[in-house]
Amino acid sequence: MIFKRLELGLLVRFILLLGMMFLTVLYLTQFTWLQVTSGILIMLAQVWELAVYVTRSNNELARFLEAVKQRDFSQRFNEYTTNSSLRQLHHAFNLINDTYKQLHVEQEAQFQYMQTILQMIDTGIIAVNEETGEVEWVNDAFKKILHLPYLKSINTLEPRYPLLYETLLSIKAGDSKLVKLKLQDGQTQLLLSATAFVMQRRPLLLIALKNISATVDATETEAWQKLLRVMTHEIMNSVAPIASLADTLERHLHMAREQQELEPEANPDPELLQDTEEGISIIKKRSEGLLRFAHFYRNLSKSQELMLTTVYVQELFRSINGLMRPQLEEQGVKLDCHVIPPNLTLYGDVNLLEQVLINLILNAKRAVLGRPEPQVILTAAQENGKTVIEVQDNGTGIPEDILESIFIPFFTSHKDGSGIGLSLAKHIMLLHKGTIQVESKEGVGTVFKLVFSI
Repeated sequence: MIFKRLELGLLVRFILLLGMMFLTVLYLTQFTWLQVTSGILIMLAQVWELAVYVTRSNNELARFLEAVKQRDFSQRFNEYTTNSSLRQLHHAFNLINDTYKQLHVEQEAQFQYMQTILQMIDTGIIAVNEETGEVEWVNDAFKKILHLPYLKSINTLEPRYPLLYETLLSIKAGDSKLVKLKLQDGQTQLLLSATAFVMQRRPLLLIALKNISATVDATETEAWQKLLRVMTHEIMNSVAPIASLADTLERHLHMAREQQELEPEANPDPELLQDTEEGISIIKKRSEGLLRFAHFYRNLSKSQELMLTTVYVQELFRSINGLMRPQLEEQGVKLDCHVIPPNLTLYGDVNLLEQVLINLILNAKRAVLGRPEPQVILTAAQENGKTVIEVQDNGTGIPEDILESIFIPFFTSHKDGSGIGLSLAKHIMLLHKGTIQVESKEGVGTVFKLVFSI
């Protein structure tokens, strides 16, 4: 239809052009130059109009392609008032525009969807230009983990987290690396994984950063709980018959001694009887101690329910002070307690918290013995919206090479230590959804922090 109408338009314009040429030639021989000039101008105008008529579809196509190049799909092409020969072309342009707009909307929706997912997950994600080190995209979780308000380049991490900076520079696609950093929340273990891709001819490295401290703590606690269950089962199975046998033997020996008193002529060896009795008494006492040990740590390995109440820290410190001060003063150790503000409270199990503080104070007492002016300071305050209790001493400090191992059950650097106190304290803090942190410098002292979320 359009082809025929275009042909008709061309035919009409060609006939009119031939007619004007004929009239111009006729004017040239019979009329004035003014008429001839007018005819020539009219013919030129007809030729120009013919060229515009023939090329207007090309112009429309060029205008459409320019809009596509500029990614402008907002314009509409007239399908009704334009020449009928261009209606179908304009209709096709509008269909393409609508299709591109729909694709753009779908891509934008997918982009927003992915953006929302990446912002909601607790894994930090960062896209880094491998050539320049510039950060092209980073989610909120990455900035939250590192406590950064913004991040434009990984070079800005060098003064604050040099170990993380070196790891980001050295990590390659497909690598996974574990980094231990000291953040505001304490010592943290971060797992980094990387993958590479190219976008608009730019080589990018996509790095995922995951805080696995809580996972490691939970896994470690679960593993030790399993070990404790097995250990306590075996200990109780072994020790219970020994304790029963020792008690029976003690009664038999007691009866034998009574019989000896009634029948002196039997003449049993009194020294042997005494040694046997003392040995059996020692076995009995040791067995009972092992049973108490097994019973206590069997309860520890079970899932415990806290007796949560509002704890007034001032009262908690007063109780600890009354319990521990006499023992510390006997050994020349000074105990100071400070609570800011005085009405500071937290939500927890007061009995378990007392046990944690007692263990920490006893450890501090051991560290300050023999030091000039030995002192243990117990403080409580609010920091960054959290309640923090500190147990500080001016003791010998903890060697750096064992600092990360002190919370492992049964690990101890003292000959008379059991290695249970700090692991128990960590377990109790995990039950309270809190953390226990330690800072120590050899020859200066140690600070243990109990951090409770509001």
